Amino acid sequence: MIPSNLVKPCVRRLRAYEAKEIPCRVKLDANESPYELWSAGDNKLGRILRRVPLNRYPDPAGTKLKEILALRHGVRADRLLLGNGSDELISMLVTTFGGPVLYPVPTFSMYGIISRGLGEKTVEVKLERSFDLNLDRMESAIRKSRAKVVFLSSPNNPTGNAFSSNRIQRIIETTPGIVVVDEAYHPFSSTPSFITRLKRHPNLVVLQTLSKIGLAALRLGFMVASRDIVNEVNKVRLPFNVNTLSQMIAVEALEERDTLKEAIGRIVQERDRMMRMMADIPGLRVVPSDANFILFRVPDASRVYRGLLQEGILVRNLEPAIPGGLRVTVGTRRENTAFLHAIRKVRL
Repeated sequence: MIPSNLVKPCVRRLRAYEAKEIPCRVKLDANESPYELWSAGDNKLGRILRRVPLNRYPDPAGTKLKEILALRHGVRADRLLLGNGSDELISMLVTTFGGPVLYPVPTFSMYGIISRGLGEKTVEVKLERSFDLNLDRMESAIRKSRAKVVFLSSPNNPTGNAFSSNRIQRIIETTPGIVVVDEAYHPFSSTPSFITRLKRHPNLVVLQTLSKIGLAALRLGFMVASRDIVNEVNKVRLPFNVNTLSQMIAVEALEERDTLKEAIGRIVQERDRMMRMMADIPGLRVVPSDANFILFRVPDASRVYRGLLQEGILVRNLEPAIPGGLRVTVGTRRENTAFLHAIRKVRL
């Protein structure tokens, strides 16, 4: 065993993020897309693989991929920075600006884990009972803590709702530090992206990812911000952080916009169908969702979680963060029907 005094105290106090692989018949716990863009034996995928120059380092800037993303989002390519998933970008932002780091709770756990692991103070502000931002509490905490970075996940994980745009706007306008709007689930939302507001707010950063739309294995996220912010964050980016295979597959995938759009549309349709049917189940309360998952509450989440697992259905147990809370990812129609059948069988 290594002596404990060799490990930084802030790391010793941490609990690692656990991404468990639990055997199940229907996996609806990780907010992945249920649809593959290409199967393993697809000729197009094979052609991409044959073009990968494995003996060369990746393009360090991800030039071609950034050009495509910039065109899609109506920004200049020099306003973009690629990351090995959004997690890496979150880490880079905290490394660059430091803390205190402030965020509402419950929310994506990596904001706290990364910030504490880097030795920064974290400030957590409870959401309202409706899971919207409590503007008074947020503004008060930002002032008192002098937060350097504020993270807002909208739509929010694990609650699924998009925060009120006017409340996010107010926080951007009144915060002296950096405000990061994490739009990982934006493809499934009807709310406009905050990317369109970047020109008016030099302290705004927007994060998006390809993980939720069927490319989770690539581990590819991107941030959009002012040129000054991008230049500063780029200083702490590890060289060649996004591998060649991820870059090449992402370029090909983004050019198949109709295929991606169709899959997103199917997920949204299934989400709405699931919410309607779940609302009719006695003892179950559904939280309206703008994401590719649904938060629902039951009297005894642990018992319902175990009951679903006995039926082969894996969902996410959100206790103790959300009492009685379970989160189910929207899968294929067959998977969703299996979940609905199982939840009716489980005694709530």
